[in-house]
Amino acid sequence: MFFGNTILIVGAIITGLSTNRSMFIGGRFLTGMGSACANSAAKSYLGEITPPQTRGLFLGFLNSFYYVGQMTATGMMVATGKYRSEWAWRLPLFIVPAALNVIFVFLVPESPRWLYSQDKKERAIKILARLHSRTGDVKSPLVQLEVEELEEKIQLDGSDKRWWDFRPLFRSSADRYRSGMVILMGTFGQLSGNGLITYFLPVLLKNAGITSQNKQLTLNFVNSVTSYVGALTGSACIDRFGRRALLLSATSLLVVILAIVSALLSQSGNVERSNAGISFIYLFMVVFSFGWTPMQGVYSAEVLSYEARAKGLAFLNLVTQAASCINTFALPVALERIGWKVYLVFLFWDLFEVAIVYFFVVETKGLTLEEIDEVFAQPNPRRYSVEHGFKFNATSRESQA
Repeated sequence: MFFGNTILIVGAIITGLSTNRSMFIGGRFLTGMGSACANSAAKSYLGEITPPQTRGLFLGFLNSFYYVGQMTATGMMVATGKYRSEWAWRLPLFIVPAALNVIFVFLVPESPRWLYSQDKKERAIKILARLHSRTGDVKSPLVQLEVEELEEKIQLDGSDKRWWDFRPLFRSSADRYRSGMVILMGTFGQLSGNGLITYFLPVLLKNAGITSQNKQLTLNFVNSVTSYVGALTGSACIDRFGRRALLLSATSLLVVILAIVSALLSQSGNVERSNAGISFIYLFMVVFSFGWTPMQGVYSAEVLSYEARAKGLAFLNLVTQAASCINTFALPVALERIGWKVYLVFLFWDLFEVAIVYFFVVETKGLTLEEIDEVFAQPNPRRYSVEHGFKFNATSRESQA
């Protein structure tokens, strides 16, 4: 996290001070690379230190901060939109969160799993007791159970120190299934129709008759706020209802909303229908944020094995950016050529997503990371997780602590 945020800060400074296109692009490249490194490390770290009964809440909350950044960016655009100088885009305010991380990151405890892999077992056990046991007792049954699981997995898997070797992601059938889930989250999380709204909401507003730039920026800001509320709500529900239920319900609702939007926006020139269509577009982002935003932060981090977690999350970033290229380069052409029918394309794609989620996504609610490893070792992980109906009994485990 320290390394990634340091690169981000350097890139942001170069971008703000750029005097030509090459310098600007170089700064943006460093900013993106640093952000990707810090993001992968943060998800891996938080997934490893949080107890299973609240892992979804904390990782979902972490990923929901995307909308905090979006609100900050759109708010700054509204505030600086009246500037007549280059300071409208040179202001370095966006380095503040990264700088806070760089300053305080070494005050947080290290990952117990990493400490175990470095043969620092006593320190790892103390951190587990402090974070997972209500009493903080290193001899509590709950901590001892987690230590036994950890000991077994670290002995079997070891610690892969070859950062350039991505073969652990595809070595066995279980590893390939996990990587398939990572690809699913990276692609579906970008191509469910959310990219159309995130990247092109001003265009959609203009098509609906809202031409004022200031009003478009304000409505874009409102979209960030409502989406953030949806993401926080989903984060609070993910450990209660489970991963599959959240994805299936949210994606099914997206199909219904896209059908309504397609019907409302299929005729141009009707102000009432256009306004209603925009309202449902906002509702679409709330539902997407409820189901997919927390899952993008949670699922990949928990389904990957310890040995492959950091590399798998880096692979997730690669898949996500590749999928984003479709939003960036294909959607403008689609909007120009087929107009409102783009919504129909995403409608049928989301129907496909519902089927894939139903038949392949593994339920991981309430399981420790080591128990998730055992699920993926089964011949059919999805069926095994559903048929066994894993339910985390927080009361009984905590009473053991």
